[in-house]
Amino acid sequence: MTDHVTRELLTARGEIVAPPAATDRRPYCTDRNFGLPPALLLGAFAFFFAYLAVMWVGFAADGLVLPMVVNVVFVAAFAFVPAKWATMKPDRRDKALDWAHFRSVGIDTATGQTEASEAITLVLLLPACILFWGIATTTIAALV
Repeated sequence: MTDHVTRELLTARGEIVAPPAATDRRPYCTDRNFGLPPALLLGAFAFFFAYLAVMWVGFAADGLVLPMVVNVVFVAAFAFVPAKWATMKPDRRDKALDWAHFRSVGIDTATGQTEASEAITLVLLLPACILFWGIATTTIAALV
């Protein structure tokens, strides 16, 4: 069952508090560059575009033109929107991590400091597996 909870009861229990003052408000995100070099992110999206190209060539049909165009538009949007978001009027003008600094320091993850080679593997593993899955799928379809 549900009970009607009044505003007075919520106030008495301390669940309603005053909003923060306007001077205390901070932006939700001050680091918009994702902590990775742009070349690494572009590499991930290159794998996705290569997968779409393999699918387009392997399963070429008149009925698949529109779905493939929609897929390409979505992947392009998934690449473009974060790149654009990283440059949209941030309070701090943090530059994206350059490749030399990334190679020497690595990145900080939730499980601790990660070397650059491990981070590259983590970022590119899923897109590479998707590409190889597409190659395997088109190969099997071609042989059947």
